[in-house]
Amino acid sequence: MVIGLDTKSEKIKRYVKERYAEAARRTEQNIDSSCCVDPGCSSSCCGTTEGSYVSSIGYSEKDLSDLSNSVVRACAGCGNPTALAELREGEVVLDLGSGGGLDVFLAAGKVGSKGRALGVDMTEEMVKLARRNAVEMGLENVEFRLGEIENLPVEDESVDVIISNCVINLSPDKDRVFSEAFRVLKPGGRMIISDIVSEGELPQEIREDPDAWAGCIGGALDEKIYLEKIGKAGFRDIRVQSKRGFMDIVNSIEVEAHKPRN
Repeated sequence: MVIGLDTKSEKIKRYVKERYAEAARRTEQNIDSSCCVDPGCSSSCCGTTEGSYVSSIGYSEKDLSDLSNSVVRACAGCGNPTALAELREGEVVLDLGSGGGLDVFLAAGKVGSKGRALGVDMTEEMVKLARRNAVEMGLENVEFRLGEIENLPVEDESVDVIISNCVINLSPDKDRVFSEAFRVLKPGGRMIISDIVSEGELPQEIREDPDAWAGCIGGALDEKIYLEKIGKAGFRDIRVQSKRGFMDIVNSIEVEAHKPRN
């Protein structure tokens, strides 16, 4: 039974990875892109046009004014965690599932030259796209690493703030994700994440649909269970800062949690 579950999780992960690789390739070809690759998809985190989409999930014109078009086109989020993180100059910020780099670049501007913004993504094409965007924008306090958010290529207690935007729902092992986030945060560090959750258990046909997973729905957990997993990893002072509906069956929430000081 365990082997079967592991195999299913790996198949989901491979499918999601390929969908986001295709999204990165479409961005490089100047084709509108989101976590939904198929033009007719109506997924919760699919956009319409690049400008209206990012505005609809909480980014202001000021946020986007210094970003290149390829950064905006690659956005596949469901909120704006950097707007809530209250980032301070000199902090080290880690973005789980950084995609084309939008939130990393915004964070880099807030922490300044004495700080650092790091992004981790499992899709090689997305990491290459983000690195290219960073070079084109002339940013030196950013770094993008290839890796899985379940096994972060980041040192213990080396990060002040963790952000993530509509990515943790894509992981079949959310317990591991939150455990890794707790590991790399410094004592007293904080985590601010935008993500998709459900109200109650989703129908089995949605949970087993790879397209629903890639579209940010199939992997959504019930909100109560999602928050319990954050607490189980060791986080405290967990609170939902905002919530809004998506497609009747899921919600977008923005959550803040803290790692206790030693």
